[in-house]
Amino acid sequence: MTSTTAATYTEGPSALLVTAIHAGKAMRPSLKALCHLNEAQRLREEDPFTDRWTTISDNSIIGLRSRFEVDLNRPRTKAVYRTPADCWGLDVWNGILPTVEVERSLATYDEFYETTGAMVERLLSMHPRVMIYDLHSYNHQRQAPGVDDDPALNPEINLGTANIDRDVWGEALDVLTSALMKGPDDRKYDVRENVKFKGGHFGFWLNERFGARVCPVAIEFKKVFMDEWTGAPDEAAIERIHALLTATIAPVMRATNAVEHA
Repeated sequence: MTSTTAATYTEGPSALLVTAIHAGKAMRPSLKALCHLNEAQRLREEDPFTDRWTTISDNSIIGLRSRFEVDLNRPRTKAVYRTPADCWGLDVWNGILPTVEVERSLATYDEFYETTGAMVERLLSMHPRVMIYDLHSYNHQRQAPGVDDDPALNPEINLGTANIDRDVWGEALDVLTSALMKGPDDRKYDVRENVKFKGGHFGFWLNERFGARVCPVAIEFKKVFMDEWTGAPDEAAIERIHALLTATIAPVMRATNAVEHA
């Protein structure tokens, strides 16, 4: 395991990489002094507990920084929130963010992409193709605590696949969807594709740089595994999702192996 300012990296021999780039909550003291939002308010828009699911693979990347310091899933020009329009209408900063602070955050962004690129290159030197589970979560009680948003627009699991070559990876994605729909507990999960999110910049960058050699599927879990207003975890639900993701590995990697030899 190695760590940089941006993330923690764990590497192994498998062809599955699991990432949780919004799991972090750290923020530089100099930024905290300028931030209107307290830790609990920031946590609501972060992806807490997603890092716990990265243990399903021997290859993982876990983000360490709060997305309010630098958002690793956005283009570089939009990676530092500056106005409420950038971040759910939230008034984040006490005045205009100083240029020196923006530059420090962007240096962390650049470090992340450089280090991540080198890791993926190493994986591709061992495997013709690499499957990437890009784990995220999203709020579904925007109106008030206990008041669910329309379930027709908020699946339990949203697969963002806009950054994937479906001609190459279509079968593997179908296998992943099927494996997520019916987990090891025989519970049927509501899994849909590109309903809430289509995949962010991280997946776009992976596709641009590595093409069809990688399959960066964004797996977004509705925050049914926690109280999104208080941040309190539902440990049983977190473990169920861990088991669900674990159960997908064998069939998905068989499909990935089929892609490798196609």
